[in-house]
Amino acid sequence: MQIQKHLLLSPTPGTQRELISLHYGHAGGPKAYIQASLHADELPGMLVAHHLRLKLNALQAAGRIAGEIILVPMANPIGLSQYALHMHLGRFEATSGENFNRHYPDQIEAAALAAEPQLNADAAHNVQILRQELKKAVNAALADTELKSLRRTLMALSCDADIVLDLHCDAQAVMHLYTETPCWPECEALAAYLGARVTLLAQDSGDNPFDEACSQVWWKWAQRFQGRFPIPQACLAVTVELRGAADVEHGMAEADAQNIIDFLAHRGLISGDVPAMPAAVGDARPLAGCMPIKAETAGLLTFLRQAGETVAAGDVLAHVICPLTAQVSELKSPVDGLFFARDFVRFASAGMKVGKVAGREALRTGKLLGA
Repeated sequence: MQIQKHLLLSPTPGTQRELISLHYGHAGGPKAYIQASLHADELPGMLVAHHLRLKLNALQAAGRIAGEIILVPMANPIGLSQYALHMHLGRFEATSGENFNRHYPDQIEAAALAAEPQLNADAAHNVQILRQELKKAVNAALADTELKSLRRTLMALSCDADIVLDLHCDAQAVMHLYTETPCWPECEALAAYLGARVTLLAQDSGDNPFDEACSQVWWKWAQRFQGRFPIPQACLAVTVELRGAADVEHGMAEADAQNIIDFLAHRGLISGDVPAMPAAVGDARPLAGCMPIKAETAGLLTFLRQAGETVAAGDVLAHVICPLTAQVSELKSPVDGLFFARDFVRFASAGMKVGKVAGREALRTGKLLGA
């Protein structure tokens, strides 16, 4: 294993942060990139990365890593350092207010223009050329703030990978995944190995989150060069939501790490026996069918249903109680679906999103992800 240090742009004199990446195997074969805690206060992924590191160390010592695997055990040194009154603020950068998992730069057209004279009828050749040109474009992109330099570094490490796993978590939730619709055929095996209860699919959900920045280049290039050059969907990029924020336990994290290792073996990055794929415990549903549950009034929030329960339209999921008037407001599910995530805050402000139900029909339009 090789450890690489990537210096970020210094935001002020006398300070400079660095990103650490761990490199296993060798370039030239299939490549997987895995990062943890891009939202720096989402810590289950950091513990999973710890167990992945131990397992990958042992696999490399045994000569069983057949491809290249990059592990970034803590993907956001900026957010990791942000505290206010002992509260960790790891989702948004304090300087700009931007979500660390949004607004990744688009180098699709720049790479396409550079690659076009070299493309031909060989799909594998085209993948190689486009990856080379994409990496050049990413490395050449302007990064005039610390946040932009972090985004550029993460993209440079991941943009030429066959598999990209971005480890996150929700507040209180079951295991679930987000990926782009063209990735679902390859994501189905990952969902089975991880035991995901639901995978939420969209093709360009809005605001260019990290996983989509890695995967969307391929279907957009396929559209651009349609009828001229064959371009496969050469990157499976997935946001893995490792249940809830408090699910930071060794037993759970070790099992998740082993499931990821088993999937990498299934994909040929680890040699030896491939563990049998488990039966799926969930399914895929449109992200546009993921319906937010909102509190219309402020008050004490208490849930009547647990994350992971199947609910019907009209079922009461929670109460919001005004402590002054004793008025009780019912929060109902708008659709039949899986109540897969809920907040851990127990006093709701008016308009606050406190839960999510994954339905089967696409009902929403516009930007589909939360803030």
